[in-house]
Amino acid sequence: MSKKSKRYARAAAKVERNRRYGLNDGVALLKSLDSPKFDETVSLCLRLGIDPRKSDQIVRGAFSLPHGIGKSVTVLCFAEGEHAQAAEDAGADFVGAADLAEKIQGGWMDFDVAIAHPSMMRVVGKLGKVLGPQGKMPSPKAGTVTEAVGDAVKEFKAGKIEFRNDSGANVHAVMGKKSFEADKLVDNVEAFVSHVMSLRPTSTKGNYLLGAYLSSTMCPGVQVAVA
Repeated sequence: MSKKSKRYARAAAKVERNRRYGLNDGVALLKSLDSPKFDETVSLCLRLGIDPRKSDQIVRGAFSLPHGIGKSVTVLCFAEGEHAQAAEDAGADFVGAADLAEKIQGGWMDFDVAIAHPSMMRVVGKLGKVLGPQGKMPSPKAGTVTEAVGDAVKEFKAGKIEFRNDSGANVHAVMGKKSFEADKLVDNVEAFVSHVMSLRPTSTKGNYLLGAYLSSTMCPGVQVAVA
């Protein structure tokens, strides 16, 4: 286990481990913690009362945060013909078909989001074992398999995020940068939580949202109340 830095230890000392901070207070605390010399990414972890082993309790999707995520997103698009042109015009960083699939199968992963036109699933379908574990496999539910590839490219370039619960029933998502104004981070968190709440599986029993934790790249997590 790696030793924590003195800066991290100072930050951890300011966070009451068993306290659930109000969202505004939690964001203010996170922003006040000592930062390294780069603009840290702020992330949210939601602990859900779902059974991730059951396919009907998977929580996943895509969402456009009110204030974006504060960083450039590299978008790849599987498309041909006029759809490829639409993706290029919308700002896709990489556009192709079998050629891109071959690069990915060879280990290339220099992109954040993969979008595909439905006609390309004959090519993309073979990449499940490679893209799936990376969380980059195009999916209709996530809005990354669509006829309107140009619109999808624009949305993800503007900061739309994909999410899916992990095997521990947690949903992780980027909420922006630590340099964001506090109210913008609060807006992003509230909007995202509201969206995830709307996705509650009908088969889920008991409490759906069990906990929420905000953290930044090099700082400890802060438990926040977001009900």
